[in-house]
Amino acid sequence: MTWPAAQQRQGRPSRREAIDQLSLRTRVGVLAALVAALAVVLVSAAAFVTVRVNIMQTLDANLLQRASAAAQSELGDPQVLATIPTEVLGAGDIRLALVLANGQAISAEGAASAPPLGDDELAVAKGDDDSSTRTATEDGASYRVVAVRAGPGQALVMAQRLDATQQVLTKLGFALPIVGGVGVVAAAIAGVAIARAGLRPVDRLTAATERVAATGDLRPIPVEGSDELARLTASFNEMLGALAASQEQQRRLVADAGHELRTPLTSMRTNLELLAAASRPGAPILPDAERAELLDDVQAQVAELSTLVGDLVELARDDAPMVVHEPVELTDVVMRALERARRRAGDVEFDPHLVPWALAGDATALERAVLNLLDNAAKWSPPGGRVRVQMRPVDEWSIVLEVADSGPGIADEDLPLVFERFYRAATSRTMPGSGLGLAIVRQVAVRHGGAVWAGRAPEGGALLAMRLPGHRLFTGPGRSVYPSGRR
Repeated sequence: MTWPAAQQRQGRPSRREAIDQLSLRTRVGVLAALVAALAVVLVSAAAFVTVRVNIMQTLDANLLQRASAAAQSELGDPQVLATIPTEVLGAGDIRLALVLANGQAISAEGAASAPPLGDDELAVAKGDDDSSTRTATEDGASYRVVAVRAGPGQALVMAQRLDATQQVLTKLGFALPIVGGVGVVAAAIAGVAIARAGLRPVDRLTAATERVAATGDLRPIPVEGSDELARLTASFNEMLGALAASQEQQRRLVADAGHELRTPLTSMRTNLELLAAASRPGAPILPDAERAELLDDVQAQVAELSTLVGDLVELARDDAPMVVHEPVELTDVVMRALERARRRAGDVEFDPHLVPWALAGDATALERAVLNLLDNAAKWSPPGGRVRVQMRPVDEWSIVLEVADSGPGIADEDLPLVFERFYRAATSRTMPGSGLGLAIVRQVAVRHGGAVWAGRAPEGGALLAMRLPGHRLFTGPGRSVYPSGRR
C-alpha cells in the first residue's frame, strides 16, 4: 500500500533533479550568491568578534588605568577615597568601592553605590592577584568590573555600565547583516552578468550543434579570444571540418562506386538478356561459339564485380583505427605476395631484392597492399618483362619497398593522382581493373604510419614506393634477433 505522502514524494522531482533542470547561467548566479553569502557571514562574524574584543580591551585598559590612578591619588587613604562620591571626582558613570581582606566593602553611599563584588575582587584584596577584570550583572544591568590592589589587605574596585558599549555592538550587529545582504544581492547580479558574458561562446556552440542536428550545415563557428572556450570552439570547428570531409569522402565514394558499377552491370544485363531471349521457344538458335563467348563475358563481369565489391569493402575501413596484432616479418609478407603474383602474371618475371625487416601491424592487409603493387606492375609490363621488387632501408627505423616495371611509365600529370580512389589514366581505361588497388595500398601504408608515392623507374617504367616503419631483423641459426635485444 502506498500512502498519500509517499505518492506526493514520488510525484515531486528530487533535489538533484530540480538543480539539474536549472540553466547553467542560473546555477552560476546561484553559486556566486552562495559563495558571497558564505564570505559575508565569515567576514561579518570576524568583524563583530574583532570589534567587540577591541572595545572590551580598550574599556578594560581605561578602567584599570583609572583604578590604579585613583588608588595612588593625592587624596591619600583609599578608605577615604571610597567614601567620596564619584561625581566629585568627575567620574559619575562609574561605581567605586574599597574591599577589605575580611570581605567588608566601603563605598560612598553604601550598597546603593557599591559595584558588583565577588570572589575575584576578594582575591585581589587578599593579595592573591594583582588585579582582576570581569563582566557582572546587577539589577538587570551589565557592568565591567576591575579591581586593583590599594595597599595591604585591601583592593580598590571600579565598575562601569556597559549600556553604551552594548548599544554600539547592537548597531554593529544590525548593520553587518544589512550590508552583507546587499553584497549577496550584488554578487548574485554580478554572477548572472558574468555567466551571461562568459557563457556566450557556449551558447554559440549550443546553437551550432542544434543547427547541425537540424539542417546538417557544417559551417564553422567564429572564434573570439584565446581562452579555454575559444579553444573549445576551435576544437569543435575541427570536428565539423573532419565531419564535412568525411561526408564529402563518402559522397565521392558512393558516386564513384556507382559510376564504376554501372558499366559491368549494364554489360552483364545485356548479355543475360541475349541469353534469355535465345532460350525462348521459337527464337533463333544462338551458335555455340557465341553462347560460350557470352557466358565467358558474364563470368568475367561477375569476377570484375566481385573484385570491385571487395575493394570497396576494404576502402570502407578507411577511417577504422589500425589493429596492431603481433610483430610481422615484412620479408615473409612480400614472399607470399610474390608467390601469388607469379601464378597470375603469365610470363612476367619478378626480380626480388629483400632484406630482413619486421614491424607491428596487420599481415593480411600488408600482403594485399604488396600484391596490389605487384599486380599493377605485371599488368603494365610487356610480355617477358621484368619487375624489380626491392626493399631498401632508409634508416634504422624505416624501409622503402620499391616496385618498378618495364612498361610505358606514368605521365607526369598523373603521378600525384595514381593513388586516388577510382582514378584511371586515359591510357588505362580500356584495361581491366577498378581503380581502387593503389588506393588500398595508400590506405594500408597510412594505417601503419607510412606513406606512398609514384615516380619513374630507371628501367623506364613506373616506380611505385611504399615506406613503412619497423626495424631490421638479424637472423641467426634457428632464431631471429631484434635490434637492442628486443624479440
